[in-house]
Amino acid sequence: MRLVERLRGSELRAKELSSFLSKEIVKDRDLLEGLADDIDLLNDVEKGILLEAIEYATNIDPEVVEPVLEVVFECLKCEAPKVKWEAARVVGNVAHLFPDEVSRFVPRLLENTRHRGTVVRWSTAFALGEIIKHDMKTRHGLLPEVEKILKREKNNGVKNVYKKALKSLQ
Repeated sequence: MRLVERLRGSELRAKELSSFLSKEIVKDRDLLEGLADDIDLLNDVEKGILLEAIEYATNIDPEVVEPVLEVVFECLKCEAPKVKWEAARVVGNVAHLFPDEVSRFVPRLLENTRHRGTVVRWSTAFALGEIIKHDMKTRHGLLPEVEKILKREKNNGVKNVYKKALKSLQ
């Protein structure tokens, strides 16, 4: 049974379903097969649950996401805030393993730093911070952008995520 079928066929509530699906993904990576074709079949709520499950799974085994990195990239463009922030968290969780792949996500992440939602900006800060820490090639060009973000960002929690990443470089 494919992941989308498990998502849609479940009676579980959203958080329980995300947790359940994440464990299933870690146990059986083949569940992610075909996700690139199926993602457009999902509504924003379903995408949010699925991205949250993938985010949970990357906390356990970050390598599971490799076959669906393109899906994660596309989800950064989604209008739904939950989908954006879960995709950004996935990027942050895997930046250390796939620095070359996630470096191409930087322009989209930079766009999301201006999102009106604090959680989207916080998750984006987390992703960019992890990229700064783990991708020497991208870091040089990204540091001036982070300085600009710090000047315009109003939320101290979001600012602190960037500051923590910068402090880790010292």
